[in-house]
Amino acid sequence: MTFGLDSLINDPLRFLAGALALVLSIGYHEFSHVFAAYSLGDMTGKNVGRLTLNPLKHLDPVGTMLIFLGAFIGWGRPAPFNPENLRYRRYGSALVALGGPASNLLLFAVFSLLLHWVYPTFGPTNLLTVFLGFFVLINASLLLFNLIPLPPLDGSWLLLALLPASARPLKEFIGRYGLFILFGLIIADFAFGIRLISPYLVNGVQFLSNAFGVTHFLNNILL
Repeated sequence: MTFGLDSLINDPLRFLAGALALVLSIGYHEFSHVFAAYSLGDMTGKNVGRLTLNPLKHLDPVGTMLIFLGAFIGWGRPAPFNPENLRYRRYGSALVALGGPASNLLLFAVFSLLLHWVYPTFGPTNLLTVFLGFFVLINASLLLFNLIPLPPLDGSWLLLALLPASARPLKEFIGRYGLFILFGLIIADFAFGIRLISPYLVNGVQFLSNAFGVTHFLNNILL
């Protein structure tokens, strides 16, 4: 995949297309958390101006800086919500958390269908096609990564909601050490070659792109 500082130097328009796709995808992901909380009765996000599709309201300074440094990673500001205000106490937090991945799945599906029309019409090097290719890939990746059941990722809320009350020691362990485990897995994967996360992401993206018939498009656009 060509996206990084070399792309910024050699093909700045391609770099900007990828960066814009990432910014918009992260912004919509965080908005969807706020919207889910709002739909369940919590006004916290709305009261601080986060119930908006404007991606600038959802970006984290460090996460955004990494995007434009060409790291092809980034994150948004966590969506604020108060679990005590949610309509469903046990599953409310999990539903708010799943709002983000659900939005990425929706965007992946819609823009995959759009890519079926744009790619044959404009070809793989057209800037619109490149943007759509990045957009589809990024939303598939955000969907899968955020479903990992470790804090602070969205999948951890779903796991905690599904675990029975008798699993309280496990819940406490995940809450206390989940972030460190996640960082350890990422470092092990990308620094030491102990592949655990990357095969899950690669195979997951492959499955989704095959299911929506965009694998050939993405290979030609992004590789």
